Amino acid sequence: MAKVVLVTGVSRYLGGLLARRVAAEPGVERVVGVDVIPPPHPVPGVEFVRADIRNPMISRVIESSGVDTVVHMNVIATPTFVGGRTPQKEINVIGTMQLLAACQKSSTVRRLVVKSSAAVYGSTPRDPALFTEDMDARRTPSSGFGKDSIEVEGYVRGFARRRPDVDILMLRLANVIGPRIRTSITDYFSMPAVPVPLGYDARMQFLHEEDAIDALVLGTTGDATGVVNVAGDGVVTVLQAVALAGRPAVPLPLGSASFVGGVTRRLGLADFSPDQMSFLAYGRGLDTTRMRDRLGFEPRYTTREAFEAFAATLGSQGPGLGSVVDAVSGVAGAASQSVLTALGAGRVR
Repeated sequence: MAKVVLVTGVSRYLGGLLARRVAAEPGVERVVGVDVIPPPHPVPGVEFVRADIRNPMISRVIESSGVDTVVHMNVIATPTFVGGRTPQKEINVIGTMQLLAACQKSSTVRRLVVKSSAAVYGSTPRDPALFTEDMDARRTPSSGFGKDSIEVEGYVRGFARRRPDVDILMLRLANVIGPRIRTSITDYFSMPAVPVPLGYDARMQFLHEEDAIDALVLGTTGDATGVVNVAGDGVVTVLQAVALAGRPAVPLPLGSASFVGGVTRRLGLADFSPDQMSFLAYGRGLDTTRMRDRLGFEPRYTTREAFEAFAATLGSQGPGLGSVVDAVSGVAGAASQSVLTALGAGRVR
């Protein structure tokens, strides 16, 4: 049973919610929240400590607080939220290494919970319909958050070999979505005109933000160990999601994905790596049998319901988009210029 819990990334949206929820759990005596900046909103019942997990001082925080359960929430998915790809990788990889080193030296830590991601499975046309936790990626993610998540999990497995007395749970969450959270996926489907890979309609799974917190609380206070996929039931396709969001789809050749990702980043509309664009072409499905059998978790929202909760928060498209979409769909050979026009028009809504 978790009594003294340390939560990293407490100033981020999910980290702050988790810390507050865990602090209210019966049996939990103390919650210590760690981040480099104070939480933007009050987190009742949580003791905030300003510390960088990339610094060895995190070891002193764990020891002085007598922490028995560490929840690692500070694996950053979107580089623009932390100033770019370089600080993102430093926080994700170097930060995890320092945190695990501190846990290894600790005489009190007995449980480690890591928020990982389904991005470790990648997205290719050769993928199975559903990934189980024992499967590897058909093509390892080569950049961005997916690559970082694989490295993080590798360091956690190494820690498990060195400290077999510590119970370890890694939760591979599907893309988290909902009415309040902001991610690269929500940015993408919030664009006034949504580029979609021509000839593809990938199946996607989502996890409602409330279900994500519920699963993490259960993982923190429970006794499940190992690797567990967490996702809402069912799937939605890319085109279904675009329709639910009330946006026009802009079909583009898959070969232009890198260009589109660069344009959306420069315009500040969305931040997409090549691996994320592959996800929009090929999708990804998760087997959630272990989620129910081992974690004992049942999501309240299906994938479609989670996306609908997000889509309900979107405003109108803005003027003039119909002509833009007509131009794009009518000139497939000039996709690059058309997308630039479309996204540029959307920027001034």
